[in-house]
Amino acid sequence: MAQVLSMNEYDEMDRPRIQTLPGFYGDSLIEGVLIKSLDVFSDERGYLMEIMRFNDESMNAGEIKQAIASYSHPGMVKGWHLHSVQEDHLVCVTGMIKLVLYDYREDSPTYGVLNEIFMGERNPRAVFIPPGIFHGTKNIGSGISLVIGMPSVYYDPDNVDERRLSPTDNDIIPYDWECRLE
Repeated sequence: MAQVLSMNEYDEMDRPRIQTLPGFYGDSLIEGVLIKSLDVFSDERGYLMEIMRFNDESMNAGEIKQAIASYSHPGMVKGWHLHSVQEDHLVCVTGMIKLVLYDYREDSPTYGVLNEIFMGERNPRAVFIPPGIFHGTKNIGSGISLVIGMPSVYYDPDNVDERRLSPTDNDIIPYDWECRLE
């Protein structure tokens, strides 16, 4: 490793990314995305976490239509997904994931902004994702991750409100899913 010889060289080096919110990387939170920390209640019997109240107006939870369990093996990426109507609420209840968002709404003040949100057992939170935002997850833990998805639209196999891009080979989202070593 090269030795830094002067403070001018020091000033030219990369600065670390800063978490403005715990477990969050991005210049700003994408317009319309909501993050809510979840409480875990523990005692000698175990622990309990309230995932979502369907009357929680602060999380736009009133439109939730169903709950889906999505399991991922360690290191696996699921994405990119985009909805035109559907709103998503995601909570990782087992393991740890990196949730990545990309604002694809041309009329949004945060168009083209990327967000990384780290969530799961070590950082329990719910995330609300409005339509028009590409999203994907990567299991960053050593075991199976379990993400509960709560969409605002019933799944209809004849009219699926979802479009997909390859997480590693596309010309739209400038993102590398690998772990960023700093």
